[in-house]
Amino acid sequence: MELMMHQRQELKLLMTAQLRQSIELLQYSTNDLEQFIREQELENPLIELQDSTISTQIEKLPSFHKSKRPAMKTTDISTPILENFRDQTIQMVNLNFKDDYIKKLLTYMIHNLNDHGYLDIEETDTVYSAEEIERGVELLQQIGPIGIGARNIEECLLLQCQYRYSEFPLLKELIQFYLPLLAEKKWQVIAKNLKCSVAQVGQLNELILTLNPRPCSFIQIGNTEYLRPDIIVEEHQNELIFYLNDHYLPNIKLNENYLTVPTTNRADKQYINTHYKNYQWLINSIEQRRNTIIKIMHVLMQKQLPFFSKGLSELIPLTLKEVADEIEMHESTVSRATSNKYIQTPIGTFELKALFTSKVATNDGGNISQEKVKTLLKQFILKEDKYKPYSDQKISEYFKTEHAIQIARRTISKYRDELNIPSASMRRKWK
Repeated sequence: MELMMHQRQELKLLMTAQLRQSIELLQYSTNDLEQFIREQELENPLIELQDSTISTQIEKLPSFHKSKRPAMKTTDISTPILENFRDQTIQMVNLNFKDDYIKKLLTYMIHNLNDHGYLDIEETDTVYSAEEIERGVELLQQIGPIGIGARNIEECLLLQCQYRYSEFPLLKELIQFYLPLLAEKKWQVIAKNLKCSVAQVGQLNELILTLNPRPCSFIQIGNTEYLRPDIIVEEHQNELIFYLNDHYLPNIKLNENYLTVPTTNRADKQYINTHYKNYQWLINSIEQRRNTIIKIMHVLMQKQLPFFSKGLSELIPLTLKEVADEIEMHESTVSRATSNKYIQTPIGTFELKALFTSKVATNDGGNISQEKVKTLLKQFILKEDKYKPYSDQKISEYFKTEHAIQIARRTISKYRDELNIPSASMRRKWK
């Protein structure tokens, strides 16, 4: 074997650490970006942060006519209905029962209720017998919402049925043995097993719908989560304006004290130079991210203008590639810049990526957005005869004849699932 030396010229693109971070920074939400900036301050002594005093940069678009919309209501859900339901229930136990043994049993059970009011203990873990627990469940009905202390949904509904609908003996049997069939709308099978008519099963189903499978769901105490939009679109003097909601980001300043410190140590110089380059990279990357989002927003507001006054149903087909070509950037850049971003508009807050929607071809050679198709689908199903709901195939034929839109049955099924609309058999009502 002969050893030989060859010379070859190659061109390679190396992914440096800073380039990788620039790509990641592009897809950060504004909240994530703030956290990243503060982490950089801890790692880089040349970076100093100051509270922002920069005024918001507002971008305008041409005039448009306002549409009439109902006023949006806001509800404060941060205050729980009852701050300490369990303690109050224990107080009710002490007021209503004199026997110390009963008090201890019920207190033990109350401390083992989950947030929906179900008893959440294993039989092997409890110090009480099954008979004692059964007695405790009965007593809890006297002081709490009916159904409290149940071990499962069947028991919860049976407890409520016993107190509210004791005159319907078939209802108890239906809950005990046929809830899964009822969920699948197999009323004919249930009617055959109960030896009653389908209409009677429908009446029993209406009674079950009045029961509460989570009798204590109102006591859940959770932290209210607030969504901070990354972009805000507003109406101002018949104009649409938008701005990036980044006014709270700290200003990044250079600590020049390190640059003026005399040093002859090579390692010290390298340390300062490296951190100075990181400082410059951070400034440039943030500005590049900002400019990229602004460019994308200009295109979105021009292309999707009807959306900002009428909602998702008015979205036109628009892809990431089309926007990328418009601003002369790569499609992956647009994808990253629109990820993890929320936009607040006069009609609500949406994910920024919701403004992109695929095309559905029409028979006349035109295009319609998927969101428009979903809106038409939802409206069509709302108007159907609930006793004879349309199958996915019938809906597909309707779109073809009435809207000249060719959609396969499986696509209709997919859209239904995305809209949380059940199948025809599950939507059907029985007389």
